[in-house]
Amino acid sequence: MVIYLISYILSFFLAKWGHYCLSGIVLLAAALWLYGRDFRQSKNLIHLRGIFSLFWIGGQGLACMKLSRLHTDWTLMTWVCLALAYAGFWGIFEILSRRYGTGHDSYSRWRSFRGNPKPLFHMVCGVTVISLAAFLTEAAVLGYVPLFLRGVPHAYSEFHLTGIHYITVSCVLVPSISVLYFHTERGRGCERRMVTAAIMTGISLVIPMLCVSRFQFVFAVILAGFTYILLQKQFNPLYLAGLGAVVLPVYLILTVARSHDVEYLNGIFEMKYAGMPIFITQPYMYIANNYENFNCMVQVLPRHTFGLKGLFPFWALTGLKFAFPGLINFPIYVNKKELTTLTMFYDSYYDFGWPGVLIFSCILGLAAYLLTVKLRELRNPMGYLLYAQMGAYLMLSFFTTWFSNTTTWFYLILTGLMAVYYHMNEHRR
Repeated sequence: MVIYLISYILSFFLAKWGHYCLSGIVLLAAALWLYGRDFRQSKNLIHLRGIFSLFWIGGQGLACMKLSRLHTDWTLMTWVCLALAYAGFWGIFEILSRRYGTGHDSYSRWRSFRGNPKPLFHMVCGVTVISLAAFLTEAAVLGYVPLFLRGVPHAYSEFHLTGIHYITVSCVLVPSISVLYFHTERGRGCERRMVTAAIMTGISLVIPMLCVSRFQFVFAVILAGFTYILLQKQFNPLYLAGLGAVVLPVYLILTVARSHDVEYLNGIFEMKYAGMPIFITQPYMYIANNYENFNCMVQVLPRHTFGLKGLFPFWALTGLKFAFPGLINFPIYVNKKELTTLTMFYDSYYDFGWPGVLIFSCILGLAAYLLTVKLRELRNPMGYLLYAQMGAYLMLSFFTTWFSNTTTWFYLILTGLMAVYYHMNEHRR
């Protein structure tokens, strides 16, 4: 924490003096050091605190570079909130680690997870079939498939049927469940089930492509990759390069399919250096501008909503949003209407200001600690899926308000139901 505080204060003053690139580099170095520290101690590539350190602080470092004309100097409150978001998480995690242990010794006594493959196979097939049926229903009712439209940049944004779309996008969990299934399936006579599971996995990856949802496709791959890493005693980091080689071409194809050409994107991003390649500009802006949107909200928010905005998943899943539209009628403050992604802590500040950011970060730190120390004690494979989801949310903490997003809670509820289903099958066995 001392390294982080020194780096943060230095970055703050460098930004105030106008040395934006240096300000960002300092935070990027701090992010790498903090991730490396947790990795060296735990030997876990996706140690949850390490992942959060790397991507939350690293994302802020990229934002500090101010490479777009959209980016302005942050208010003092923004700097304070972004620091509290990390300090609360790190502090709770560290206090619990010193009081109750880190769980690192469980990695040295690691034993390969073995489970019952049959309920996992049922989950792979069941979730895929239900997700595909929901997708076909949406396509039939709406009258189009986004991938086959041309010249409509926001086709996916309109491809939603209330209540149904949550089921459609549940396909992103299937590749991760398939990793668990293939890890547990052993012996002769299972070849037909394995081929079926592979086909189902392929279908689950095709659905986001048909929806032209780059995020859902990447999220599915991240979950599967994290699950695979968790199941290995040793993991070759070079595999990550291979994973990137698979994801990148699909990402670019989907970008073209969404009619997002270079001219269109450059017009939105307004980069200071016009010659910057689009394959650098696009991911940079999808990370950096979210912090700018947080700063925009801090500057203009007229009043806090005291929990109403953060409870959006409850209003949505219960249907109360239809009976009382005022419960969800809160504007989103962004610096450009096309760039609507936010940070994980956007709604916590929207609701309660800086105390909300601090409390929410402490809750996340507690949840991350419990998952991290209990990882190798898990006997239900859905625990690995839950850990992978938390890892993905912390990795993409710069991207959106995960825990006030209805889809996130739908995934968590579905994961819980599958955990119960697995437990019931194990009990019968």
